[in-house]
Amino acid sequence: MTAILGELMTAMVTPFAADGSLSIDGARRLARHLVENGSDGIVVAGTTGEGPTIGDHEKLDLFEAVVAEVGATSTVIANTGTYDTHHSAALTRSALACGVDGFLAVTPYYNKPPEDGIVAHYAAIAEAAEGRPVIVYNIPQRVVLNLSPALLARLSEIENVVAVKQATPDLDQAAEIVRHGGLALYAGNDDLLMPFLRLGGVGGIHVASHVAGRRMREMISLVAAGDVAAAERIDESLRPLYEGLAVTTNPIPLKAALNMLGHGVGGLRLPLIDATQDQCDSIREALETAGVGIPATA
Repeated sequence: MTAILGELMTAMVTPFAADGSLSIDGARRLARHLVENGSDGIVVAGTTGEGPTIGDHEKLDLFEAVVAEVGATSTVIANTGTYDTHHSAALTRSALACGVDGFLAVTPYYNKPPEDGIVAHYAAIAEAAEGRPVIVYNIPQRVVLNLSPALLARLSEIENVVAVKQATPDLDQAAEIVRHGGLALYAGNDDLLMPFLRLGGVGGIHVASHVAGRRMREMISLVAAGDVAAAERIDESLRPLYEGLAVTTNPIPLKAALNMLGHGVGGLRLPLIDATQDQCDSIREALETAGVGIPATA
């Protein structure tokens, strides 16, 4: 599974131009930066990429651009999950034609389906993926429902559902996923990477890897080599960064950080708004404390 998907994947922000339109050139530049700085996979148009406020045609343009830029050497994962199964499957089929390597699909939100409905939802997406890998995204704090290990075990029986992005700090649940073995376990929050690696997770899909990808990559490599203590020291040094990038709703602080660092990713689409001055001050302090250099002109 890791050979197919990678170990450190970044949930990439979507750069916007000054008028709020997509910046395809900005997306290509950022994707290139990520793969040159530790990421071996990129998730496009996810939560961090403001997927809920990007239209389907815009998503397809992004998928095509990122595949063209880095698809020859890195995994490109398209977020195609919504709370509408028909829409999700149709978008998956369209994304497949863009050349993506796999798909991320969040638990259907708002309509709160029963377990059999969730299984049918993922089965439809997996069928539309035509054998390409599908990652289940379990993030109960955003979608109300928590996918239990027993339900995830059912989802693992769908042939090309191969992994779960687990964004809940319940370590018992994470350990059960590893014990079952049907799905590769990816940390879905930055601060869960080290705890999940200790449990046998394969890596993570992260936000902080935009600015600390090499160090997060080193953590994964150190754990694989058996030097957990050294990996834990890196994790401890990155804690201020994890906290700084969580001062308000993602991706507001991340976009502020990237703009401070000179990446020029633009603003956000409503209902998300720019970080306040107080939040920017906290983000700047977090970057500096974590040893992420900010250009003097920022």
